[in-house]
Amino acid sequence: MSKSMVETAYQVLQKHEGSIPFVQLWTEVSKEMGFTSSQAEDNIAQLYTDLSMDGRFLNMSGNTWDLRSRHTYSESVTDTSEIALDDGDEEDELDSDTDLEDEKKDNGD
Repeated sequence: MSKSMVETAYQVLQKHEGSIPFVQLWTEVSKEMGFTSSQAEDNIAQLYTDLSMDGRFLNMSGNTWDLRSRHTYSESVTDTSEIALDDGDEEDELDSDTDLEDEKKDNGD
């Protein structure tokens, strides 16, 4: 029975010392799987999706991938507390609520 693409990717990453660019990972997986160029083209998006969904893999900066087990928890989790929210949307909602209230006053409601 042949291995899946994601299992092949896991083995490829195990052979490397650290993270590698997705294109390089895909090239090695395609070669291991024996894909023709059209099969490779048809399957590249599936591998990316599989890697993203599989908790064993870590997508790092610059679209490089590595095994999560090689990294500490803090390296593998994005801190979202520092992400600024766009307050403009909230102001727009408040403005439309105020406009609605003004309309009701004008209409005698």
